[in-house]
Amino acid sequence: MKPLYKYLLFFFVCSPACKKSYLDIVPDNIATLDNAFANRNEAEKYLFTCYSYLPQEGHPDKNPAFSGGDEAWTYWPMSEDYFYLDPYNIARGEMNKVDPYMNYWDGFDGKSLWQGIRACNIFLDNVDQVFDLQPYVKTRWMAEAKFLKAYFHWYLFRMYGPIPIVDKNLPITASPEDVKVYRQPVDSVVHYISNLLDEAAAGDDNTGLPLVITSSSTEMGRVTKVAALSIKARLLVTAASPLFNGNNDFAGMNGKDGKPLFNPQYDAAKWSTAAAACKQAIDAAARAGITLYYFNSALTVVDPFIKVEMNIRNAVCEKWNNELIWGLTSGGNPTFWLQTYAIPQLDPNNINLNLKGKLAPPLKMAELFYTSNGVPIEEDKTWDYDNRFALRTAAATDTGMQEGYETIGLHFNREKRFYADMAFDGSKWFMKNGNYNIQSKLEQYTGKKQSRLYSITGYYTKKIVNWNLVFSASNLTVESYPWPVMRLGDLYLLYAEALNETGDQAQALTYINPIRARAGLNSVESSWSAYSNKPTKFTTQKGLREIIHQERGIEMAFEGSRFWDLRRWKSAPQTLSAPIYGWDILQSSYEDYNRKVLLYNPRFLSPRDYFWPIKEYDLQINPHLVQNAGW
Repeated sequence: MKPLYKYLLFFFVCSPACKKSYLDIVPDNIATLDNAFANRNEAEKYLFTCYSYLPQEGHPDKNPAFSGGDEAWTYWPMSEDYFYLDPYNIARGEMNKVDPYMNYWDGFDGKSLWQGIRACNIFLDNVDQVFDLQPYVKTRWMAEAKFLKAYFHWYLFRMYGPIPIVDKNLPITASPEDVKVYRQPVDSVVHYISNLLDEAAAGDDNTGLPLVITSSSTEMGRVTKVAALSIKARLLVTAASPLFNGNNDFAGMNGKDGKPLFNPQYDAAKWSTAAAACKQAIDAAARAGITLYYFNSALTVVDPFIKVEMNIRNAVCEKWNNELIWGLTSGGNPTFWLQTYAIPQLDPNNINLNLKGKLAPPLKMAELFYTSNGVPIEEDKTWDYDNRFALRTAAATDTGMQEGYETIGLHFNREKRFYADMAFDGSKWFMKNGNYNIQSKLEQYTGKKQSRLYSITGYYTKKIVNWNLVFSASNLTVESYPWPVMRLGDLYLLYAEALNETGDQAQALTYINPIRARAGLNSVESSWSAYSNKPTKFTTQKGLREIIHQERGIEMAFEGSRFWDLRRWKSAPQTLSAPIYGWDILQSSYEDYNRKVLLYNPRFLSPRDYFWPIKEYDLQINPHLVQNAGW
């Protein structure tokens, strides 16, 4: 059996290029099905067809969470260096209902998730025909197909809210009226996906989905029991969050069958259910040997500062590391383009035009991270917040910065995740083959020299670049890593959030503090008590909620979480409507460069922008559908 990704571009019953009407769930190509399930080898190819519909979440232009929100900004307009402009248009408030951007409902990047669901149903309906398939293999493959069907529903649910549920494909004798399905209420959709994930994860650790992947050369990227339970945890935390739990914004939204699509009543039990699902996933992860990642400095000698930085960066970028719960390999080189979008020119003697450096965090992301004392910059009693934009000169003791270089006070005495995640004029960038200086004022080698290949904000996204990337003036070698859809740190923070919402602040802290410790910070209790001007903040549910939200924003920065978290917390209208600022990158002096520049005034319209619109044409074809609010 070959690695999964080698099959992904082949073996389609119907290729993504086939033109399909809305939600075509009536099987076609019936004559090919007997051959598709004629033996184990052919059936496995069809299973990989189901995997092939997974969106390429590690691609910067195919995942809205990278450039569709406020976590990264890019110069505009772009005439090259992109695959799709869709996420950038979403960030700029250009979403529309005539031809929606990143329209995974009908098909985006050759992938209609409804077709993916249909393929899973075909597999589940026909796998019993395979004569040479051992029972334990069939049980596992069916569990994989159920997981994928649940994941496709989940992906659509997160984008569109209440969606149709397609549990079975309709027979070829189905009438046109039968194909015109209805959107189902949010609670029904969540219940369906959750139950399907339970079915996928069923059995003990030796039944169905494996607890761990043991064949690293052939099966990495396939689903495990821990992955299924973790996605269920994410689903239920989302369902318990303010967007879906007690939200009156959509109280009048009913389906064409008269069913209310949103339940406006708050249900505290949803948080308890979510907490239980998180704990179940964490326990399974522990049995599988999944732990928080720590860099092995015995293999490469580094100083203590760099060791902590690599704890943070390699928790994402080290291939198949011990923290990874589920990594996507879609596309074969799942993070190649993400890394080249992020990394700037590091070496003035080796300018490589493949290093684009355009995935640029705005100033608000730099302000999000804690001080070195582990509390927000506006709360730290010892940190000079009022003078954070005044120039200072870096000394030898200012780790992560170039001695004698001038930059603003905002960049001094920050937590190590700040230096691990972001680079700026005057910072350092550690790679396996050396330590590079970032100098990005006008005409400097890391800065703007032409109409492309530069950071519009003056910041660079360091966290998502694998330290094994090697370049010269004429060559580039990128070690692509599986995109971490879920890692243990993410799951810990989901659990801490759910625990706090159930009133268990003490237990919540036990899952936040190990993540802080990995980043070189003291516990929440110690840090707030000693340094915050709100020393008792962590003792209340509201205060700890704010801490958890910021902790999650920092720990999961640039990993595709913020885009969805701001929505489910219902803080998107305020946060995503805040101005996008950067530095004056067209200046060459310290004083002129380090001036705030307004780049864009985005706007997030509530409730419209919480969900994607359904394409107007689809509503004409299926009058049973209703449009999302505001569209």
